[in-house]
Amino acid sequence: MKKLSMITGLASAFALAALPALAQDAEVVEAVVETIDSGDTAWMLMSTALVAFMIFPGIALFYSGLVRAKSALSLIVQTALIACTVMVIWVVYGYSFAFGPSEGMFFGGFGKVFLSGVGADSLSGTIPEYLFIAFQMTFAALTPALIIGGFVERVKLSGAVLFCALWVTFVYFPIAHMAWGGGLFGTWGVMDFAGGTVVHINAGIAALVGAYVIGPRIGLGKDLMAPHSLPLTFIGTSILFVGWFGFNAGSAAAADGSASLAMLNTFTATAGATLAWCLVETLTRGKASALGACSGVIAGLVAVTPAAGFVGPVGAIFLGAIGSIISFFFVAVVKNKFGYDDSLDVFGIHGVAGFVGAILTGVFAAPSLGGVGFEEGVTMGAQVWVQIKSVAVTIVWGVVVSFILYKITDVIVGLRVSADDERQGLDQTSHGESAYHL
Repeated sequence: MKKLSMITGLASAFALAALPALAQDAEVVEAVVETIDSGDTAWMLMSTALVAFMIFPGIALFYSGLVRAKSALSLIVQTALIACTVMVIWVVYGYSFAFGPSEGMFFGGFGKVFLSGVGADSLSGTIPEYLFIAFQMTFAALTPALIIGGFVERVKLSGAVLFCALWVTFVYFPIAHMAWGGGLFGTWGVMDFAGGTVVHINAGIAALVGAYVIGPRIGLGKDLMAPHSLPLTFIGTSILFVGWFGFNAGSAAAADGSASLAMLNTFTATAGATLAWCLVETLTRGKASALGACSGVIAGLVAVTPAAGFVGPVGAIFLGAIGSIISFFFVAVVKNKFGYDDSLDVFGIHGVAGFVGAILTGVFAAPSLGGVGFEEGVTMGAQVWVQIKSVAVTIVWGVVVSFILYKITDVIVGLRVSADDERQGLDQTSHGESAYHL
């Protein structure tokens, strides 16, 4: 009994001595756990799903309804295969190139190729790094899918996929690194909340270059090329609108006030833009069209993307309306004046509204206009100049590199289908299917 008491006493003394160390370990574990915010993680999981929803069915149905029935399926297949190709590229080297550990101005480096060093316990702020990778992957997959709207009904599937694979490598990833990965735009203090330069200007410029390089559709200006299904386009527009809340509010990377502001601004800017487009259409053509309403929705969503977390809700209305009116002018006047066949107005809406949104973010972010303000010591004029510089770099980079990549793609697999295939329609000639059997 005496021995038992002695052993018990020694055990108690050892336990008491060990308590400070155990308490310290517990504090370390608790500190690690606390860096993962379950609310932020849940919201980012939802946001990632919403942006994925924008690709297919969103973009796929939106574009499919805008083309003639004989090529409706080709848009769905191109969208799906391009997105899937980029998803594979993203985890192999895209994430590293855009968000790698390199401190370069244009390139994230090879440090996270094949997601090297990333595990289930890796963090990005208050969310798992795997989740951040997935969220940014949806942006990378969505952006090149937008480009194909500039040259629908006349491009080979292989050409579209190869070009987009090259384009994300040499255009998207560098611009993403400049804006969000600690590169050039970040050092300048550019305000791009959810991708005005990275997504919309980038895609719009590539589509415009493609329209010039590939040339217009056969029969443009002679044959009827009206959308074959505006209800389908409206469904796609609606999906894009809903998905855009993940796109914009998700870019806060947290379930907080910034995300809430971005969500509200997405509503108000889109409303202002849609009303503005329909009003201008009524004044110039006598009627507001369903296609115009859909175009206004997209113009507003695009215009507010770079500004979503920086401007006030009322400022967002004006921003969306201005972007919509200028986009209408490019779609209705400029495109006809210069004769380029940007078939689904990727440049006219995404590119132009992207320009407007990126530059005017520097205006409407001012506290006097309801915005969140600028960095200490930065004036409105200085911020606008920074925004203009980022737009200029994106345009120059996009024009030069996209042109080269179109030419390379044309040499390797060819870009344009034959004239006979184009006349017959890509659904049958490229896929052996028809969207409708009447």
